[in-house]
Amino acid sequence: MSNGLFGIHGAALEIRAQRMGMLGSNIANAATPGYKARDIDFAAALEARMGGAEGERAVGSATRYRVPTMPSLDGNTVEMATEQSAFAENAVAYTATLGFLRGRVETLTRAIKGE
Repeated sequence: MSNGLFGIHGAALEIRAQRMGMLGSNIANAATPGYKARDIDFAAALEARMGGAEGERAVGSATRYRVPTMPSLDGNTVEMATEQSAFAENAVAYTATLGFLRGRVETLTRAIKGE
């Protein structure tokens, strides 16, 4: 997505989508012994992305392992309440970002049609 056309919202949507996948992976691996929960520092990833880093590099540099409040005996660091809360928060932010983009596209469509 072009930065000039969609501004920061295009990059934010990409990062939010990647974060959604990572949080989903954490939830899916809640019972996997030794699995280490990860998350993306959204602000750091967006800053790297807007600074010129490509998508995967920006997200890779902003990926952090979670520090559990109650580590399990099998070494798994997924805490379902934390993951579900982060997933829901990210889903709301994703929807809001998508709404901003939808509004931008509608505005451009009306401008092209001359409305």
